[in-house]
Amino acid sequence: MAGKAKVKEAHQLTGDCITQVQTILRERFCRRRLPAGLESMEAQYKRLLDLLKRTAVDGESNSVLIVGPRGAGKTTLVDSVLKELLDDDRVQKNLLQVHLNGLLQTDDRIALREITMQLHLENVVGDRVFGSFAENLVFLLEALKKGDRSSSRPVLFVLDEFDLFTQHKNQTLLYNLLDVSQSAQAPVAVVGLTCRLDVLELLEKRVKSRFSHRQIHLLSPLGFGQYLERVRAQLSLPDDFPDAPFAAQWSASLQTLCEDQAAQDALRRHFNSSRHFGSLHMLLILCLSRVSLSKPFIGASDLLDASRTILSDSRVNMLHGEVTVSPEVGGRVETHPVSPQVCPYWSCVCSSP
Repeated sequence: MAGKAKVKEAHQLTGDCITQVQTILRERFCRRRLPAGLESMEAQYKRLLDLLKRTAVDGESNSVLIVGPRGAGKTTLVDSVLKELLDDDRVQKNLLQVHLNGLLQTDDRIALREITMQLHLENVVGDRVFGSFAENLVFLLEALKKGDRSSSRPVLFVLDEFDLFTQHKNQTLLYNLLDVSQSAQAPVAVVGLTCRLDVLELLEKRVKSRFSHRQIHLLSPLGFGQYLERVRAQLSLPDDFPDAPFAAQWSASLQTLCEDQAAQDALRRHFNSSRHFGSLHMLLILCLSRVSLSKPFIGASDLLDASRTILSDSRVNMLHGEVTVSPEVGGRVETHPVSPQVCPYWSCVCSSP
């Protein structure tokens, strides 16, 4: 009886440790935190910080494009600069931010509504009717005048997926934002983030003439060795983990995983496919979901299965008649062929010449 009690207690302790591990790592994967320092981006960081500080403090309008491949750190660069800027009381009290995304704001009407919401000017606009987009935008900027009506509060516009805004009709949004940034109407900074190197060729002539042609280029200097170290760092437990023996076993299993050749090959395929850390976090979350009481550590097989799941083409699976079942915690992803008895349409497709 005493032996069974000890085994039960050991299982309970292991279960508590697994719960804590999943809580810590999921929070790390899902809540993107800014790094302590930006490697190989010091010059770009200084340039963007100086440009935005001139807008936030001195009231100077600017526009700039940040160009680089996915995963190069464009969003991290902007967020890090804003974090340092907002430490200044003058900036924190005055600077207003508007963040737009070309995937979400698919036309100028939706973008203007989002600008109004983020500037908290819904009550000011009310039921007013404007003749054009430019009149509406100018009214919004006028509403930001300070109490003495002598100067406006600086506004920062961050346009993620900048190239998608060039597909809007007549590029009205870009034209008016850049036109305001070129004029002395209000201190405005327009920061565009894009992956396309030819983004300037997508701009209309009238829009291009109002752009400052400042560009900050980012390249991804990450090698596979650094990528592997990032995987190790993301899966490692903090030093203050309450159960030291379990933390030591977890570290040993993680070391074995990173040295396994099959695991390295899977990570290299993922690295060559996408260096974006959001994609890496999705891979690690799938691996973490397989950790259970019967299998408390991540193995190479878990990494291989998760990599196959992410890299598989869902459209090809549909053509093959395979339905993917969403896994529960600790479960596996299974595919089941759709038989003709289940899907009569599939039998018609298969029987056709």
